[in-house]
Amino acid sequence: MNPIVSIIMGSTSDLPVMEKAAQMLNDMHVPFEMNALSAHRTPEAVEEFAKNARSRGIKVIIAAAGMAAALPGVIAANTTLPVIGVPVKGSVLDGVDALYSIIQMPPGIPVATVAINGAMNAAILAIQMLALSDDELAKAFAAYKEGLKKKIVKANEDLKEVKFEYKTN
Repeated sequence: MNPIVSIIMGSTSDLPVMEKAAQMLNDMHVPFEMNALSAHRTPEAVEEFAKNARSRGIKVIIAAAGMAAALPGVIAANTTLPVIGVPVKGSVLDGVDALYSIIQMPPGIPVATVAINGAMNAAILAIQMLALSDDELAKAFAAYKEGLKKKIVKANEDLKEVKFEYKTN
């Protein structure tokens, strides 16, 4: 099956974060691809990717980057597809630098942005976008959301069975 979501990361060092997006898409049976492209080291490849993504059948792009985090914005500047940015926690500013870089886009070049290292939410947002025109995916996603609710209900039931000892001095 041809991919409809593209997960792009600035470096393979981002893979441990982005695996959560890949797992969510896989669990929901959404075909995706995953590649590393750098806005600073391979700018021509990034531009070519972004300009050709739609014609290859891609419908949503999830772009992760740390530090200067130019990748999501460069992709958004070169495509009409929705781009979801995932700021990746770096070693110096804990991902706040990447967060600010991704959310501070100029007018006309939006990048939807999730939390630092929020790859799973990026995949969920992509699924919600795709489900607008895919009834089967919408049903599967509704079942996923219902499952989240059931987990909390079960957790509360389990908490009722936990006995705590309160000690006073």
